[in-house]
Amino acid sequence: MKRYVATRLATMFGVLMITLLITISLVGSNMDVILKQGIVFQVRSEITENPAIAESFASVDEFEEFVQNQIEQKNKILGLDEPWYSPQRIGFTMYKILLLDFGHATFLTSDSGSSDVKDIIFEKLPRTVLLFTTATIIISIIGVFLGALSASKVGSIIDRVTSSFAIISSSFPVWWIGMLMIFLFSFTYQIFPARATPDIPSSDPGYIMALLYHMALPLITIVMIGFGSWAYLVRNFMVGIMQEDFIMAKKAIGVNSKKIIYTHALKNAAPPIVTILALSLSGSLGGAIITEAVFDWPGMGRLYFEAITVMDLPVIIGATYILTLFFLVSIFIADLLYGYFDPRVRTGQ
Repeated sequence: MKRYVATRLATMFGVLMITLLITISLVGSNMDVILKQGIVFQVRSEITENPAIAESFASVDEFEEFVQNQIEQKNKILGLDEPWYSPQRIGFTMYKILLLDFGHATFLTSDSGSSDVKDIIFEKLPRTVLLFTTATIIISIIGVFLGALSASKVGSIIDRVTSSFAIISSSFPVWWIGMLMIFLFSFTYQIFPARATPDIPSSDPGYIMALLYHMALPLITIVMIGFGSWAYLVRNFMVGIMQEDFIMAKKAIGVNSKKIIYTHALKNAAPPIVTILALSLSGSLGGAIITEAVFDWPGMGRLYFEAITVMDLPVIIGATYILTLFFLVSIFIADLLYGYFDPRVRTGQ
């Protein structure tokens, strides 16, 4: 077991490093341009705030030479005097990212006004986890119950309705359903607010309750779109298991049908269900951009969208790293649970 866990952790670390390397390679040259522009702005701002420095020079040429020297010194301190693709620069950048040191955002700030990328991300991340983890848990509970029920009654009305709803709900894009839900429940009946971002500051004592109230509409939308597909997948897993010999034996000796479905059959269908649960959770976090942009939910998805819009590269790199880390951790947990539910899977024992 220890060997298996060590192997999986090493694989996860390798994937994480490759993802970081690709991301840095794609944005490296642009990052250098932005950083150098920021240094020029910083140096000139410092001199502007202290007029005595400018007045100490006899000519404009001397003043400009002094400014350029200051800029070159700061570039050297940050390592910007070397090309972005040099091993030293890439290695140092990856090392800082591993320590969650993403630097400062170019344009974006947190609600408290901080430009530290780590502060911005860890302010948005809990909101995304709250919304999509809650939605995934509700979807999985409803989907497993309906899927198991449909598998026990193949060809029945509930089976046909579940299968039809899964096909219909999967056919519509999330943003389109989201717009319909906003139009219906925000503008027509005015039950929920159109924007999922609370109007009060996060420091207000009532912010948590306001956030939960504003979360209701996107949560309902995600659950409504997702549980049909879940039920259909569970139903297909369960149909084959319900025909297995050990299930037939349980029926022959008179075991209660509900116990057969929810104890014996569902347990054998657990490994693929757990895998899909982990992939759904990590995938929903990664696919939060559209959902959060439609509902204006103040989470990682909207942060990603805003960062891409203004090309805030430090935020893009930081968000990519965190989402990749979440995905890898989800897969790792799914692997362990798969081995737990299915003894036939070798886990290095």
